[in-house]
Amino acid sequence: MISSFQLKFGRSPGATAEAISATPVTVFVGPNNSGKSRVLREVERYCRTGQNDANDLLLAELTFAGLTSDRTAQSIERIRQPPHPGEAQHVDHIFVGSKYGRQQVPVASLQQFLQTPTSNVSAFCQWYLKHLTLMLDGSSRIGLVGQQGAGDLQRPPESSFQVLFRDDAKRHEVRRIVFDAFGRHFVLDPTNLGQLRIRLSDRAPRDDMEERGIHADAVRFHASAQVIDEASDGVKAFTGIITEVMAGDPSVVLVDEPEAFLHPSLASKLAQEVARAALSADKRVFVSTHSPQFVMGCIQSGAPVNIIRLTYRGGVATARILPSDEILELMRHPLLRSTGLLSGLFYEFVVVTESDADRAFYQEINERLLQFKPEWGIPNCLFLNAQNKQTVQTLLRPLRKLGIPAAGVVDVDVLKDGGSNWTNLLSSADVPQLSHGSFATLRVAVKNAMDATGKDMKRDGGLAILSGADRQAAEDLLNQLRQYGIFAIPGGELESWMKGLGASGHGPTWLIDVFERMGEDPSNANYVRPNAGDVWEFVRDIRSWLVDPARKGIPA
Repeated sequence: MISSFQLKFGRSPGATAEAISATPVTVFVGPNNSGKSRVLREVERYCRTGQNDANDLLLAELTFAGLTSDRTAQSIERIRQPPHPGEAQHVDHIFVGSKYGRQQVPVASLQQFLQTPTSNVSAFCQWYLKHLTLMLDGSSRIGLVGQQGAGDLQRPPESSFQVLFRDDAKRHEVRRIVFDAFGRHFVLDPTNLGQLRIRLSDRAPRDDMEERGIHADAVRFHASAQVIDEASDGVKAFTGIITEVMAGDPSVVLVDEPEAFLHPSLASKLAQEVARAALSADKRVFVSTHSPQFVMGCIQSGAPVNIIRLTYRGGVATARILPSDEILELMRHPLLRSTGLLSGLFYEFVVVTESDADRAFYQEINERLLQFKPEWGIPNCLFLNAQNKQTVQTLLRPLRKLGIPAAGVVDVDVLKDGGSNWTNLLSSADVPQLSHGSFATLRVAVKNAMDATGKDMKRDGGLAILSGADRQAAEDLLNQLRQYGIFAIPGGELESWMKGLGASGHGPTWLIDVFERMGEDPSNANYVRPNAGDVWEFVRDIRSWLVDPARKGIPA
């Protein structure tokens, strides 16, 4: 019944926030401390109270759509409670409730608010939606599979286990999902009289009576199965979430980091099952996650999905909707899939290099900067490598399109390539089309000047092979590229850094040598720490572009 929601900020600093149409699944992604968990708590509070809290920082409002007359009657029955013995019931009132509370409300007013929630959002939420809102956070998931009371079969069920024990279809569906995930059969054991507990059996029960009964065959069947308390935390977490979603039948489900305790493949499986349940039963699921596998599971489920990337830096928050069809397209691209590009959703910044040796070197440089000169280091940054300078743009383009600040690091011989290679690089960096001509003209002039020296621009020193006005023109070109997050190595190539260490070789051979010379023990006097100039300032300049909210190169 949530039709849309609105946050307090837009897709870029200063942008107006827009209403977001609700889909069966909404996944919040982003770096640490971006507000993913907090927005879930604020949505939960709004669903239970129908109003914002004074301390809410992220959620502006939720909008609700009314129900038809037929669905109104069905929905009321979901939360209706019989009176307790001796409990007075007012005329034209009914009792509604759940584990979140119980109250007596006028049935005519409740019907009106379900059909037109906007007439009294607070009453709609407090009388109805709060009973159908489920929050699953890290501390509660493991406990979901603990033993529960069997209840009074003469009264409505009061827990998820009681629902499953009575509803064969729901229990069988949970069993199917758990078996698909772990190869063992979910069963509910009533043989501890008055209590229900989950067991995992190597075989399915022959019939429902073998599972639900307390006769000798049922006792033997359950005795041979494992109590779920003895299973791993991953099994408990997965089973607990599935149990609550299927049995509790909530309308709004909020799950904070569902991938906790789960192998990546199980995170994907969980996402697919939760998303399909949301689609088939018209639920609204809100998730915060750090798992690319969970994101992909949601997308591959076939359910409509909102993926919203949150960021927060320097007191400025943003929320950008990422089209799920574009993310799915990314993961079908072999190069992008193999580089783990989707992991960039969960970092504040990304740096893309030409090769794995480049990636390892710049990542180590950044680690030392963060430790000894943090004002120059890049925080919360993912380093990825392409296969060569031509494929750097293949990674940059989708990252930038998703609003992720991604810098490209290339050798200076990127200036050799004209035509589509050069144009594609500029386009991936979102350089305006009208500027392509001036960039191309300057690139040709600098290339010609370098060729005229008779030296190799990459191997023989980069910009150092030029002098005077030619050198100034080359520096101007590299500075213009830097404004758009493309950083060409002024010394030519990776091996031009840290010449004073005397490392030799090329690529991986050079990397091993230079790492040995840089040292590994910070307490050793020969351990190389950040200093002025060289690669340290190069990475500092990359950081300056990344953290600048007014940076060029990110599509609006």
